[in-house]
Amino acid sequence: MSALANRALAWCMCAAMFTASSLTTAASCGQPSTAEDDNKQVITEAFHRWAAGGTSFFNDVIAENVVWRIKGSSASAGEFKGRETFLEQAVRPFATRLSTFVRPTAVRVWADGDHVIAQWEGSGVARDGKDYSNSYVWIFRMQDGRASEVTAFLDLAPYDDVLRRIPALRQ
Repeated sequence: MSALANRALAWCMCAAMFTASSLTTAASCGQPSTAEDDNKQVITEAFHRWAAGGTSFFNDVIAENVVWRIKGSSASAGEFKGRETFLEQAVRPFATRLSTFVRPTAVRVWADGDHVIAQWEGSGVARDGKDYSNSYVWIFRMQDGRASEVTAFLDLAPYDDVLRRIPALRQ
């Protein structure tokens, strides 16, 4: 009986090792990376640069003809067609009300096909000295190494509060 139990245990161990080895990704097995891996790397590296003080995230990541959707029910939600339109209507009006720009403080990134999902926490300081923090989920649809569509989820209440509370800078 002991020999039978040992054989059964050995068989289970072999099956477990085979199963575990078959669950590894192609990239970790020394195989060439996939477009999915490349897209995830583009987004991950851009977030790392942004967190370290970089200021070119949107220019690095999104295509000129991007469609950026902010989901929600406030006036800040909507669809922006084109990178410059998005920057002009959504990013700059918010950023000019901050003394310390929003930086990612925690980021998790997943990829599935041509989509990359980033769940991140961000914080900054408004010009009145009050902290701003928010949680975000951005879903990027990648094409040729750039985001051609983005759907953004965030708590619009703190975002809108900054827009209401802090006057826009005169240009």
